[in-house]
Amino acid sequence: MKRATLRDIAQALNVTVATVSRALKNYPDISTSTKQAVLAAAERLRYAPHPLAVKLRQQAYKVIGVVVPDIVHPFFSDVISGIVDVAEAQGYHVILSQSNERYDKEIRVTRMLQATGVDGLLVCLSNETTAVDHLRELQDYDLPVVLFDKVSPELDASAVVTNDFQGAYDATAHLIGLGRRRIAHLKGTPHPQNTRRRFEGYQAALAAHGLPPQPEYVLECALVTHEEGAAFARQLMALPAPPDAIFAVTDAVAIGALTALKELGHRVPGDVALVGFSDWAVCRFLDPPISSVAQPGYAIGRRASELLLREITALRDEQPLVHELAVLDAELRVRASSGG
Repeated sequence: MKRATLRDIAQALNVTVATVSRALKNYPDISTSTKQAVLAAAERLRYAPHPLAVKLRQQAYKVIGVVVPDIVHPFFSDVISGIVDVAEAQGYHVILSQSNERYDKEIRVTRMLQATGVDGLLVCLSNETTAVDHLRELQDYDLPVVLFDKVSPELDASAVVTNDFQGAYDATAHLIGLGRRRIAHLKGTPHPQNTRRRFEGYQAALAAHGLPPQPEYVLECALVTHEEGAAFARQLMALPAPPDAIFAVTDAVAIGALTALKELGHRVPGDVALVGFSDWAVCRFLDPPISSVAQPGYAIGRRASELLLREITALRDEQPLVHELAVLDAELRVRASSGG
């Protein structure tokens, strides 16, 4: 029989999961009648505390799990460095896993990490992830979950993100300030919050400067790859009025666009100015070097790790969890690809 969760008890009694958790822990702010009802429902539904919750309270393990879409991605490498530095300073070990941008694998690896007895999870959602029930289930077992970079408003959890809107706005405004008026955007899929916010920043900058949206200049990358950047750059430059600037959702897409533009014989930035997003180290060494919006990857990792360790401590001390959204600034770094 499937183990009953705190959520099952909460739904049976029409109360919140937090109320059930506090009743089972005998918190004084929960009435005696509610505690009795919760205990009766727990027995009826055959609820038993997950072994991980017991280990957390006994401080039996000091391990955190980290799930990223791609471990070798330059941005995530920086994030992981920040996570590890904070975790190790507090005596924690880190287990890394990757989802390969797949929802089904994200579910498998988060459950695997739970089964190993980690104290908490740091998760960057995959591009395919739209539902977060698998993470909510882990929270029901008193497993703290903190999201970073790609997050979901559907999960009541702490999160650390870049100010993607402002970074995209600044990049687009920079291109407008250079006199560019036909600015294309190679965007990501709409459901990851970070790529959606970048598209919104691009749109807002156009509107603020009186430039009407031009749908033919907005193309959506399904996988957000170098190959898509190259293919879409060729498609854009075949238009009767091709763009004079391109803002790409990631550096991978920008690098692909740069490759195609040079193969087509277009001058960058003379004919087409180009800006990416993330500021991979390789951007500085291309010809021309690519302007990009820098994400504070290391700082994101440190802050996410700090929030998770705070929640682990609160759980062990049987204190309520206080979730926090941390939004860290992005910085436009101008190089030769946009005329810097």
